[in-house]
Amino acid sequence: MKTNSDTLFSFYKSPITNTKPNRAATISQIYDLIRGNSYKDKTDHLRTLIDPQQARQYKASNFDYCTFSGIFTKRSDSELVKHSGLLCLDFDHLINLETIRTALLSDEYFETQLLFTSPSGNGIKWLISIDTDTVTHGDYFAALSYYIKKKYAIEPDKSGRDISRACFLPNDPAAYINPNNY
Repeated sequence: MKTNSDTLFSFYKSPITNTKPNRAATISQIYDLIRGNSYKDKTDHLRTLIDPQQARQYKASNFDYCTFSGIFTKRSDSELVKHSGLLCLDFDHLINLETIRTALLSDEYFETQLLFTSPSGNGIKWLISIDTDTVTHGDYFAALSYYIKKKYAIEPDKSGRDISRACFLPNDPAAYINPNNY
């Protein structure tokens, strides 16, 4: 279930209402965007917003995003062209962000492909490889959710079950990429 630098998924320019992909992207391309300055000002501004609804609206209007689980003609599960072999797990409202980050990076069963702090600054996005030839995306998500809840006492956002789940791209100079993807 290893991925490599050639694994492709869809990349979209903001706003979230734009459901047509801008292009296909690789993990290394997204890693470079997240670690670079492209999203720094938007991420910094988002983290100053106190009202949750205002923050959601700002994020939806201003942040580019990916559908890490595949290539799509349009952001919809029914428009999947090819699954990427990736699953993005989203953990929100973490109190012990660094502890969870370290634990996920050293998980004994799942090799991290990409890991970064969420746009809000209090969550983590964790990309791992899955094999959809043997188990469905949804079943992987359910099994991993159970495993993570038991092992780390946290739960991923349930929307990760959706193959076409949008993942907003923030600035995170400390993002991690698996060396096999770079």
